[in-house]
Formats: sequence, structure tokens, C-alpha cells
Amino acid sequence: MADIFRRIEKKYIITSNQYLNIKEQIKKYTVEDEYGKSTICNIYFDTKNYDLIRNSIEKPVYKDKVRLRSYNTPNLDTKVYLEIKKKYEGVVGKRRIELRLKEFYEYMEKKKIENIQNKQIYREIDYYFKYMNLKPTMYISYCRRAFYGKDDRDFRITFDSNILAREHELKLEKGSYGENILPINNYVMEIKTLDAMPMWSVKMLDELNIAPCGFSKYGEGYTQLILNANNQEKLVI
Repeated sequence: MADIFRRIEKKYIITSNQYLNIKEQIKKYTVEDEYGKSTICNIYFDTKNYDLIRNSIEKPVYKDKVRLRSYNTPNLDTKVYLEIKKKYEGVVGKRRIELRLKEFYEYMEKKKIENIQNKQIYREIDYYFKYMNLKPTMYISYCRRAFYGKDDRDFRITFDSNILAREHELKLEKGSYGENILPINNYVMEIKTLDAMPMWSVKMLDELNIAPCGFSKYGEGYTQLILNANNQEKLVI
């Protein structure tokens, strides 16, 4: 997998009926990703005051997130990806390093990784952790089906469901469970391109009357599990 990504991403909330309709329509233009259906697991990192996500939900021109990701529930020897995700004026950039989960825990303890391949990206990530004193703040997992264009592998459509979030047991190896932060029978669809969307996809979305939205999984988890919980506690007091 590449260490650096740069692309335009648009998100849509769709119903299960729309999902089935779209999945049928895209058969002509796309192929299912070689990973097929997978569970993507993430640990998000933030400051003690949640500065990164609080800035993000204000919808600034520039925003960033830091997370550790695995594909399905890992063990200590599984490869995971520590990455920075940045968004500037609608263009998303991701920079990440690959390491084993036990190496990540060694980094959190010693603040140093030995024998890392991409030292430039490692220095960027290390700066975030040391300068902002980042700590794990939320676990988020979801089931994903991914497709890429037959004529353009840089064109991707993904469908995420069963989005689960928790703010305890913040370790990937603890497995996929938590509060469902997306309504039942809904999906988050993402369309990812390096340039303009192909006309067939634009026409399909127009016919189905589907418009993009600004859904953020970490933002929604923060809103539901932390902001709403804090507001309820204030009301009780």
C-alpha cells in the first residue's frame, strides 16, 4: 500500500434501498476491491481537550486528524497504519507509516520507532504526538465494501455500515464493539477521485436525488458520546 494519498473525497448518507440500487448500477463500471468486505478499525488520537476534532467540526478551510488503523481486528504481530489525514479546501491528503501493532505500543512507551522506512512521514507523525501530547481518545470501526473503476483504479466508491464507536478500551486488539452512531439501515457512501467524477456517477446521483454531506465518523462519535453525554450531565446537576 502507498504511504501518501491525495484525492478529492465526497460523502453521502444513503438508505439501504439506495445502497442496493447503486450497487447494481455500478456493476457496469466498477470492480469490487480485492479485500472485498472488511472491517476497518481505528483509534483516533487527540489532545486532552479534543482540540483536533473540535476544530474539525467547525468546518475550517484546513483540518487534520491522527489515527491508527487496521483492517479487521489485529493481534500484536499484525501490520497496522499510523497516519495523518489532512483536508484543505476539499482535497484530502493522507500520509502514513506501516508498522506492527507491538511496534506502535513500543513507540507510545519510548517515543521512538526503530528501522522505519519512510523517515520523513515518521518525523511528521512524531511531531504531532510530541508537540500536541496526543493520547488515544476514541475507537471507531465499520464494515466496508469497496469498489474501484474498471477504467480508472483511482476512482473508488466505498460503502460503510455498522459504524461503532467507544471511548474506553482504546486498543485495536480488543475487537469491534461500541455504540452505533449511524441510524440502522443507513450507509455512508464515499466517492474518491483524483480529478472530476465520471459523468455516469454524476448522472446516477442526480437521478437518485443524492447530495453530498459533511459526515465525519470521529466527529459524529465525539458529538454523540462526549458532547451529548456532557450536556446531559449538566442538566442532571
